[in-house]
This record gives sequence, structure tokens and C-alpha cells, in this order.
Amino acid sequence: MKTEEIRALSAHEQENKLNELNESLFNFRFQHEIGQLDNTSKLRFTKQDIARIKTIINQKRNK
Repeated sequence: MKTEEIRALSAHEQENKLNELNESLFNFRFQHEIGQLDNTSKLRFTKQDIARIKTIINQKRNK
């Protein structure tokens, strides 16, 4: 996701998206460990999206 897309979401939607990404990351890690994950870059991009959302949430809280 791009930062503009994340900023356009409401606070509740951002929290929901963060939860979805955490679940996806868990599933990707599990698939990677058992050898079923073909595209390992999904792990990296999911981690980056989680970091983006957390950063934007913290910026909004600090304002």
C-alpha cells in the first residue's frame, strides 16, 4: 500500500488493515517454514506495509 492510501483510511480502517497484515505475515512465515511459499518477497513487502501503517498511526496520535 502507498502512504496516500493509508492516510485516506479512517483510524478504525487502519487498525483493521494492520490486523489483516499481521495475520498475512503469520501465514506467510508459516508457509515459508514448510516450503510452500513461492514468492518470499511477500514477507518483506508485508513487513514494510505494517511499518508504514504503524508509522502513520503514531504520527496521527502525536498531533
